[in-house]
Amino acid sequence: MNATVAIARWSRLTAQLAVLTPLALLLFRLFVAIAFWRAGVVKWADPTGTAYLFENEYHVPLLAPAVAAALGMWTELVLPWFLALGLGTRVVAAVLFVYNIICVISYPALWPNGFWTGLIGGDFNDHKAWGLMLLALVALGAGRVSVDALLRRGLAR
Repeated sequence: MNATVAIARWSRLTAQLAVLTPLALLLFRLFVAIAFWRAGVVKWADPTGTAYLFENEYHVPLLAPAVAAALGMWTELVLPWFLALGLGTRVVAAVLFVYNIICVISYPALWPNGFWTGLIGGDFNDHKAWGLMLLALVALGAGRVSVDALLRRGLAR
């Protein structure tokens, strides 16, 4: 097989695999949305425990514990719905990306081996995966299976 045939086959294969992009972006959105929404539901269900955590365990920079708790809870209850629907996806994903970083920085128990060791090692793997998925959504958008895509098609008419 010569190089031209190999390149043509490779191009066909990659084009066929590209149809998975909308599904991958949808799964990224749903996976991250469910994780953050569940965290918000836990905070909503136990306001006393949430207050305790923000006063004693989480060390959110620049915010009073009560403010950080309220902002955290509402961020986790509201933004996942936008993300799951694919509405304002790039902006919402960017906000959640920064929020995810703040969560990791604010909770030293996530990095028992030290932040920098944990960054490369096995600590806070969930947050790393969510961060990568959110970064992909910031870069690529919501995909074809989203409210963003419906709005874009509607505005194009």
